[in-house]
Amino acid sequence: MDITIQPGKLSGTVRIIPSKSQAHRLLICAAFADGPTEIICPEINEDISATADCLNALGAQITKTTEGYRVIPILSAPEQAVLNCRESGSTLRFMLPVVGALGVNAQFRMAGRLPERPLSPLKEEMERMGCVITHPERNILRCSGKLRPGAYQIDGGVSSQFISGLLFALVLLNEPCTLTVTGKIESGPYIRLTEDALCSFGANITNGNIPPSLPLKSPGKLSVEGDWSNAAFFYAANALGSSISIDGLRQDSAQGDRICKDILAEHGPLYIDATDIPDLVPILSVAAARNGGKFTGVRRLRLKESDRIASTLSMLSSFGIRAEASEDTLTVYPGKFQSCTIQSQKDHRIAMAAAIGATIADGPVTILDAQCVSKSYPAFWDIYKHLGGNYEQHIR
Repeated sequence: MDITIQPGKLSGTVRIIPSKSQAHRLLICAAFADGPTEIICPEINEDISATADCLNALGAQITKTTEGYRVIPILSAPEQAVLNCRESGSTLRFMLPVVGALGVNAQFRMAGRLPERPLSPLKEEMERMGCVITHPERNILRCSGKLRPGAYQIDGGVSSQFISGLLFALVLLNEPCTLTVTGKIESGPYIRLTEDALCSFGANITNGNIPPSLPLKSPGKLSVEGDWSNAAFFYAANALGSSISIDGLRQDSAQGDRICKDILAEHGPLYIDATDIPDLVPILSVAAARNGGKFTGVRRLRLKESDRIASTLSMLSSFGIRAEASEDTLTVYPGKFQSCTIQSQKDHRIAMAAAIGATIADGPVTILDAQCVSKSYPAFWDIYKHLGGNYEQHIR
């Protein structure tokens, strides 16, 4: 599906959808609790569904309710399982250590660009501690063996998701373990989000020490907080002249992306270290075109749903905005948004960032493969229209 947008400012009120980052984590914890858990998550997406499906494949009973999910925990894991991660990097990187802890002979199925996204050094550490991981086909990953308790160590410079996955796994081993993270930690706030989720279910992780915690304690009912990474699109729209009231967010959230509110309230050129907020770079780059900006710590963006350095540069270039990148920096120069056609690269964050840029373009903007927003925000185009966005859909 392609969408052609007529420029125009947005206005109205939007309630931000639940955080997929927190939803993944709460679902995993609930699957290993001592009783059923109700998770309030009224809007879901493809990534959250992938994690729920994988947990069901391991023996959980996760059903959709009008409010979100009801999770009946795993009583006994199967010897073998097939886990369909779709395009969700979070799902794969969390569930791989989990199946290792359970000793399940698992086949992971992957789609899109997920097979190319890195698994090192997580793979090597899991193999050192008892698992065998192979990649027999492009879209298939296999894991066998069982992780043993002990002292784990991993470089924090590739993905915080590796660390989160190991935290889930080491809790499941239910023997004293330690996890030492070396080097510079990327996206550190997401590790805190994982620790907070485990704490909500009774686990007590302190300074890398993981004591026996099973069974996790079900809190009965939990609500998934609003998603700051998706809120950033609407804050950026306001920075470009729209007038949107934004509801449903925790101002004290552990989500690192909540800094978007402060960044987008600034005037003048933006100078941003994106080490902890890589997902914000596409939309912040659109906002930076007002007065220019420079992003550092962006090298990991090449490993996302698209090469987000290349796709962000392509989007900005289509808009007529000059930008350039080196290995770890992205520089955006001030400019005016022009009528154009944008290749979303089937990347949800590029498509949504382009939709916000389109509000101030000098003519129509067509976004190709606009349906890709369903990965994180299936209702995005409906909300965009609710806020006054004027567009037409074209089915190819």
